[in-house]
Amino acid sequence: MIKQLTSKKNLNDAYWQVYRNKGAAGVDRLSITELKSQLQTHSKRYIQQIEREFYQVASILGVEIPKSNGKKRLLGIPTVVDRVFQQALHQVLQPVFESDFQQHSYGFRPKRNAHQAIAKSLENINSGYQNIVDIDLKSFFDEVEHYILLELIYKKVKCKPTLKLLRSFLRAPILINGKLQKRTKGVPQGSPLSPLLSNILLNELDKELEKRGHRYVRYADDFSIYVRSKVAAKRVGNSIYKFLRNKLQLPINREKSGTRNPLGLQVLGFGFVPTYKKGEKGKYQLVVKPSKWKEFKAKLKQLTKKTIPASFEERIARINLLVRGWINYFKPASIHAKLKKLEEWLRNRLRYCIWHHWKKPNRKRKNLIRLGIDYDHAYAWSRTRMGGWAVAQSPILRTTITVKRLKMKGYVSLIEHYKR
Repeated sequence: MIKQLTSKKNLNDAYWQVYRNKGAAGVDRLSITELKSQLQTHSKRYIQQIEREFYQVASILGVEIPKSNGKKRLLGIPTVVDRVFQQALHQVLQPVFESDFQQHSYGFRPKRNAHQAIAKSLENINSGYQNIVDIDLKSFFDEVEHYILLELIYKKVKCKPTLKLLRSFLRAPILINGKLQKRTKGVPQGSPLSPLLSNILLNELDKELEKRGHRYVRYADDFSIYVRSKVAAKRVGNSIYKFLRNKLQLPINREKSGTRNPLGLQVLGFGFVPTYKKGEKGKYQLVVKPSKWKEFKAKLKQLTKKTIPASFEERIARINLLVRGWINYFKPASIHAKLKKLEEWLRNRLRYCIWHHWKKPNRKRKNLIRLGIDYDHAYAWSRTRMGGWAVAQSPILRTTITVKRLKMKGYVSLIEHYKR
């Protein structure tokens, strides 16, 4: 396998994948733009070291990023060179394990995605499996035991140099706030290997659930089990808790874990509510959980902040990019009505930006006249004591800075994004 890993095609594919993903520099501060020249100069030496089992993996740079709940998540950023070889290792390991992965695992796998996981959750609920065991793994990526993971990989991969390289990546120390810390467990988030390694370990859970005949959905370390009764949910929850603790040595966050009904369940940013449609009693439909709406609106608010130093066209381009990604992800949910309401607020935010950009009264007067307002009204509004947000919602701007004019500047409405 090591020859397959270090083959020219595999390394070239790995380089382009790492380059496309961009990402920050590691402890050596070598940026992604410098990677190509670094590999051209030293690749033969790196390959020789890997094949002869004395390649020195660099330390990982630990960076904390804020989570939506106010807490922080620790990312481990390998050097760009190590990322190439981790990606190369991922590419040769993935086909070996993919055939053994189970049907209802949807995260970080070819031709599988979050929408399929959500659709399966909804199907289970609407098939009468409305008592759900929802288990949250406590700091999963920090708690993975290396020896358990390596034993699972050794069953399928007997190549010593490959395993030694993998172990080196797993054991690489992490630099946090200038202090180097040893690592005896955990798979750092930010590594090209971490999604595959998490699937290899949690595939043991999938196989156990399959063996017991349970309905379940797993996306990376997020998983839920669907049963018909509360009694069964309690029994299954306790049993799976013991399996995770004893077999995989993974701790559970008891505060976030428990048995749920569909109304109390949230999966990958989606929630579930009754449909109330005729002939569909007891059925549920998808909605976006409230915190995701809040985050989305906060991001739009930041992009439409009047003090951002950007042209109106640049601002619109950033908004369109955010909106397209968000709506494409949450499209399976019932979002049309809320989008329509948010649309009005967003257009007023844009009008507010334009009004603020005009700044001086004379400029406001001239621009209002250009937009078709008569001189007297233009003069009066240009010297109004109303605040900018109140003006943005007033008829003077709503009838002049119309949707049509916004579209001429590149604006695409939320509803248009939704209908595409």
